[in-house]
Amino acid sequence: MALDAAEEENIEALKKWWDENGKPLLFFAIFVIGGYGAWLLWQNSQATDAETASDLYEEVLSLAISEPGLPVTEQESLRILELFDQLKVDYSGSVYALYGALFAAQQLVNANDLDAAEDSLQWVLDNQQNGLFRQTDEGLILTTNLRLGRVILAKGESERALNLVNGIDPKAFEAGFAELRGDIYVTMGRIVDARDAYIAAQQAGSSNDGLRMKLDDLADGS
Repeated sequence: MALDAAEEENIEALKKWWDENGKPLLFFAIFVIGGYGAWLLWQNSQATDAETASDLYEEVLSLAISEPGLPVTEQESLRILELFDQLKVDYSGSVYALYGALFAAQQLVNANDLDAAEDSLQWVLDNQQNGLFRQTDEGLILTTNLRLGRVILAKGESERALNLVNGIDPKAFEAGFAELRGDIYVTMGRIVDARDAYIAAQQAGSSNDGLRMKLDDLADGS
């Protein structure tokens, strides 16, 4: 059936519009669809990586948290360090690697390898995430700094440990940091400051027997 003049004009207008706009729109649609497909592949890859990292971390937990009274064996300790190395190399962007570093540092302290323990804890601080959508848990960072301060003190570097502690807002970890500050002052011979720090730890909520013994020792020595 023959087309009337108005229909022919409409078809010509559509053809002209397609010639001017159709190809760019087609390319844009292909770009969007391709980008969405790549995003889906990336999401699937991320999910797979997270699952693998989670499995590695669960093995770390199963080895590090043993039955009460049963120490971690040398073989188990070495395996924990191996698992952390794998997490650090292959899944450094995951939270599992950060928590794995804490357990690795624990094993290194037990082995009296304080330099390596410090490196593991510092790795956590150097690899924390501060992005808009991904931020490392504040409690993890405070715990890491607290343990790092203890390691530095154990290395005999009291001044450096004190600088670390004094440069941190402890927030909910006030008791732990105050007690560590007291330990540092003891090594520096600042007994009055140590006593004040231990009392501050008690006032912040700490009631552990070790802290009471430290205060008693200071009282006996005064």
